[in-house]
Amino acid sequence: MNLSLELPQWIISGITIGGIYALVALGFVTIYSVTRVINIAQGEFVMLGAMLTATLHNRMPLALAILVAVIAVTAIGAGVQRVALYPARRASMVTLIMITIGVDIVLRGIALIIWGTAPYSVRPFTPGPPIIVGPAVITRQALWVIASVIVIVVVTYLFFQRTMAGRALRASAANPVAARLVGIRPERMALLAWAGSAALAALGGAVVAPITFATYSMGLDLGLKGFVAAVAGGLTNPAAAVIGGLLLGVLESVGAGLHSGLQDVIAFAVLLVVLIVRQVGILGLWGRFGPRPRPA
Repeated sequence: MNLSLELPQWIISGITIGGIYALVALGFVTIYSVTRVINIAQGEFVMLGAMLTATLHNRMPLALAILVAVIAVTAIGAGVQRVALYPARRASMVTLIMITIGVDIVLRGIALIIWGTAPYSVRPFTPGPPIIVGPAVITRQALWVIASVIVIVVVTYLFFQRTMAGRALRASAANPVAARLVGIRPERMALLAWAGSAALAALGGAVVAPITFATYSMGLDLGLKGFVAAVAGGLTNPAAAVIGGLLLGVLESVGAGLHSGLQDVIAFAVLLVVLIVRQVGILGLWGRFGPRPRPA
């Protein structure tokens, strides 16, 4: 194995899949920042975006199919918040997380009934041969993934910093009581957060569908990896979540290149390390496992 030739390809592949993890992580961050709820069903919104795009793109222009898929999943996300989460908004955090687990199972089951187990394919957004970059090869669809992440990060930043709705979301996340006193309804902000996170996930599913086959079960893996990226970024920082997703994708790709068994291990190893470091702290780890001072 020649690492100098293989490593650039692994990195490019990792950035591509890491971009999808980043979009999923942004959905986790959006919901958690406003409602303090970890949405276990976030990956299923990715799956629905991919499956709806795959179903519709043969019946209408691809751009329209993606738009319809994103709108439909956005409506589903808003409906889930109103039907499943809003009535239990005063319940404990554990109860709310259990509700999202139930939503995850229900959405996956419905997808299995509608689409079955067969994989669905979507044609690339831009047909043509892959692009040669030095010793690496990058597909045109991978460029779409990277460009989508960049555009969404910029749009998300501008939304939260420059719009009234974005500022209202930030106010609700920072202090719901004070936000209510100035006329902001946290319940509406929670609905907006769920709809927005579902839209991000659906767009991620539509973009990744031409790279990997769309299946009813794809949401579980993507949701778990997106959650790891969000936790690595702190669950409240969109930029850090994006960086976490990209790094996780690169680590997975490099690990899979070195040994195929490492691909699924790396994500949970990263999650374990992040949780330990957050709980104990780097200095605490150094105190426990670092060199002991010699007695005087």
